Amino acid sequence: MRTDYITAAWCYLLSFYLDTLDGLAARYFNQETNFGDMLDQLTDRCATMCLLVTLSVFYPDYMFWFQLSMCLDITGHWLHVHCSTVQGRSSHKFVDPSGNPILRMYYTSMPFSYLMCYGNELFYAMLYLLHFDDGPPVFGLLGMFEVLAYLTAPIALGKSAISMVHLVVAVRNISIIDVAEREAATALKKN
Repeated sequence: MRTDYITAAWCYLLSFYLDTLDGLAARYFNQETNFGDMLDQLTDRCATMCLLVTLSVFYPDYMFWFQLSMCLDITGHWLHVHCSTVQGRSSHKFVDPSGNPILRMYYTSMPFSYLMCYGNELFYAMLYLLHFDDGPPVFGLLGMFEVLAYLTAPIALGKSAISMVHLVVAVRNISIIDVAEREAATALKKN
């Protein structure tokens, strides 16, 4: 990633595209599994984290923001998946109709979900490419990589906000479960 940016960028973007195809194929052939669901989450987080670590080397003045993005992404998704498991849900993508409207839209609207995921990854990929080159000129003013980075920056911020919502909602729900379990255990001891 530090030297052969063309190969690295193509491999990164191709892996993200293949990840999408894998999910679509699993749903189409009715081959979704809990293991596949967890593995998908894990590989997505790891790939993005590797890119963010590289960006931290390339742009050390922004290292804190890349680290914050990694932490929100990993903890938010992990706690959301864990909470879904504790609640006995068959998938972390199921959000109760009375649940958080942002998460409901994120998991029920494929266009919105794809926009957030692809936009986020494209933003980081463009920052990566900008370290080496501006890209082909667009309207004679800016390079294509710079234009795409500007266009996708709000999406990346929105995706981080959704990770924060994942985190807050999951912590709240796990706390409710913990309190209920503690009250049930106390009541059982009294009897």
